[in-house]
Amino acid sequence: MREVKNIHTRRHIMKEVKPRVFLVGETRIIPEGMQSYLEHIGAPHWDSNAQSDAEKLTEFYGKLCYKSFAIGLNPNIRKVRESNKEYIDHVIEVGHGSVMEHAVINFAFADVSRVFTHELVRHRAGVAISQESLRFVRLTDLGFWAPTIIRESPEAMEIMGRAFEHLEGLQYKLAELFHIDEMRDFGVKKVLTSAFRRIAPIGLATAIGWSGNIRAIRHVLEMRTDPAAEEEIRIVFGQVGRLMQERYPNLFRDYTVTDVGGHPHFCTAHRKV
Repeated sequence: MREVKNIHTRRHIMKEVKPRVFLVGETRIIPEGMQSYLEHIGAPHWDSNAQSDAEKLTEFYGKLCYKSFAIGLNPNIRKVRESNKEYIDHVIEVGHGSVMEHAVINFAFADVSRVFTHELVRHRAGVAISQESLRFVRLTDLGFWAPTIIRESPEAMEIMGRAFEHLEGLQYKLAELFHIDEMRDFGVKKVLTSAFRRIAPIGLATAIGWSGNIRAIRHVLEMRTDPAAEEEIRIVFGQVGRLMQERYPNLFRDYTVTDVGGHPHFCTAHRKV
């Protein structure tokens, strides 16, 4: 259920929503395939104490690069790191970030604005994006999130509420004008729905699917929780950061988290990794 707060009760009920982050998927290891490879290279007993497949894959690909699954595989190596934490700490320290690009994490961001999505899609390397289509999804109720600077002013909130209420009313008027609910031709409905969205506010609540490899997530996390970033995207990636540290502690343990203006700032000394 999305969190809503009624702030107007005229013709249409306006909803103030809260941006939410859902972790919906992650890369999974195929144990048989990994074991077959390890047997092929002569390291059938290698295993990892990683807490997640993402962390194990990062270690696996790093050890693949140097053939360091066990002593004797690479005559240049006389010591191997046995702990996943110790191994990933070393990867981060030396900047071998490419091995973090194999594991991909999948998110759904709900009740975020088009202001947020326009900021998010600027990050393209190492990510995949699927956005709710307002060409197909007709607008009825327009939820929105108000920035703190607006919420602190009752007068500003009143203006914001009236604007959204008016624009929502226009969506209903256009739907009634064209009798869209009585139509059977979905092609025409699509054309009209696409036309109606042109007067939708950029701040309306929508949804977007976002997937990124670990290296990309680390980069965006630091960029978008920075105090200079837009408030809404700081809120969203603050949630992302907390999820990442809980589920993939070895891959995100190098981040320090400080509160800046009521939102977390994730920062690491290894920014390029």
